[in-house]
Amino acid sequence: MTPFSFNRATDQSEALQLAERGGRYLGGGTNLVDLMRETVEHPAALVDVTGLSRDIAETPDGGVMIGAGVTNSALAAHPTIRARYPVLARAILAGASAQIRNMATVGGNLLQRTRCTYFYDVEGSRCNKRRPGEGCDARGGFNRIHAILGASDACVATHPSDMCVALAALDAVVHLSSASGTRTLPLTELHRLPGDQPQIDTVLHPGELITAVELPAASIAAHSTYRKVRDRASYAFALVSVAAAIAVEDGRVSDVRLALGGVAHKPWRASRAEEMLRGKAASLDAFRAAAEAELADAVPLNDNGFKIELAKRTMTAVLAELAGVDA
Repeated sequence: MTPFSFNRATDQSEALQLAERGGRYLGGGTNLVDLMRETVEHPAALVDVTGLSRDIAETPDGGVMIGAGVTNSALAAHPTIRARYPVLARAILAGASAQIRNMATVGGNLLQRTRCTYFYDVEGSRCNKRRPGEGCDARGGFNRIHAILGASDACVATHPSDMCVALAALDAVVHLSSASGTRTLPLTELHRLPGDQPQIDTVLHPGELITAVELPAASIAAHSTYRKVRDRASYAFALVSVAAAIAVEDGRVSDVRLALGGVAHKPWRASRAEEMLRGKAASLDAFRAAAEAELADAVPLNDNGFKIELAKRTMTAVLAELAGVDA
């Protein structure tokens, strides 16, 4: 392992100063330390920010502000999250082992990198995300877990987070701080599609620190759920996942929120399906048609064509469950 320095920031100002000198922020370390151990990443300095921003508080407008240092376990267990945003609690509990949830932080979860096996295979595989311009062995290799939406010739990796899929469906807002000031960003705009620069995962500026994630007030969020389809029940990343919330009035969909995981380089907000469903009768046919429309541009690889039908069926089933429609 490459030698590195370690500093624990006592406040936000110190964290930003240390990052300006080249430090990388460290939360629970459940991803970054793995990347260092596997020699995928070689940061020269780490800045521990786990002592910062650990509160969960209601906002004046009825939303919730979640500090970036809050652990996944604490967030999933919080009474307000369980009652008003159940999709988020369920996504977190589907995401990892209890030990990892006890360590992993909200800010770190947003910044975790792909679990593509070719990305981790430093000695044996070409990877544009790891070394830009080298090539992508996943495209011609075993690509069962890879992307069907938003991929490029340069990269077909998927984003691994379950939490982020739920946050995308909830219209979460990310609060950021840097030496030049503060800003907010919709979570759906935080992560990038690969294009020809797959090595850049997010739109964060150098040294920018995630300080909090804000959930806006939304009555629809209380009627929400998360379903994750994976190869095994314990500690596996999603082949396809669906975060959904729906409101039905007089038999018609008055509002709906949908996001997909396991299918793209970023959490995939299913905007096309949402637009199709609003105002329509809550029926299996409508749910299936919306799912078909959302997956219309999907491009399968050699081994993952099954994901297209799996995503359609999962979306349809989840919506039917929430709407009380017999499948």
